[in-house]
Amino acid sequence: MELLAVLTFDADASISERAQGVMLTLPAEHFLSALARPDADRHLFAYCADNMAEKTGIADALAKNAACPTADVARVAPQLTSAGIQALLDNLERLISDPQLVLAVGKSPVASAEQRELLAEMEKGAMSMAEIEEAAAEIEPDKVKRETLMHRLAHMNVVQRLTLALKGGRSERMMLIRDPNKLVQRCVLQSPRLTETEVENFASMSNLPGEILRQISLTRLFMKNYSVVRNLVNNPKTPLDVSLHLFPRLTTTDLVKLTANKNVPETLRSSAVKLHRKRKMGG
Repeated sequence: MELLAVLTFDADASISERAQGVMLTLPAEHFLSALARPDADRHLFAYCADNMAEKTGIADALAKNAACPTADVARVAPQLTSAGIQALLDNLERLISDPQLVLAVGKSPVASAEQRELLAEMEKGAMSMAEIEEAAAEIEPDKVKRETLMHRLAHMNVVQRLTLALKGGRSERMMLIRDPNKLVQRCVLQSPRLTETEVENFASMSNLPGEILRQISLTRLFMKNYSVVRNLVNNPKTPLDVSLHLFPRLTTTDLVKLTANKNVPETLRSSAVKLHRKRKMGG
């Protein structure tokens, strides 16, 4: 498949035409298999973007492969399904690296309500100066560093904040997890520099929106950390369905503490009481 794709771009017109003729005889399933390979050749991406965007699954396959140039994905954006759009939202560093791709995806009529809401975040503003000052005071004790951080954030647009959330340091992430822009918060959670200790802190923060706490609970790597699980269960802002799903994982000691936690919903406390009794009875 890749060799044929390379040949379709050959300078010799007769070779290019013959390769294209052969490509037309191949079933779409073969293209989907080839496009799923992490080291697929760039000529295959380009050929599919230019000639097969209307075929079911092709656009999504380009979006899902991180090796595919964003320019090729932007060309097939009108053919993306919500699954393809989600693949891009799950890799925000790739999405925001290409403004044209952001613009193209933002126009998609098939995006889910949640996806449209997230894409609309690209147009939203930043934290107010008062919010920045409050957050900085909690995070950075050094006055000089605090003022530098505040000045940087106060003058950043959305894309700059998204990039900083992905590539900045701990202080920047601790600030930006409070950003009112949901995409910025998601970028913080996707940062390759994010540490377990930071996630533990996020899971216990009652000033974070429930959907970010839910996002933490949906990240398998984070859920391997018991402290993250415990902090989410005890966080009053964690959505109840998430807490009810996680609380059975608590140790007996932490379960007893949960039964006395007046900050969490009564439904969660009563469920904790029932589970504790069951454990005591050996059930």
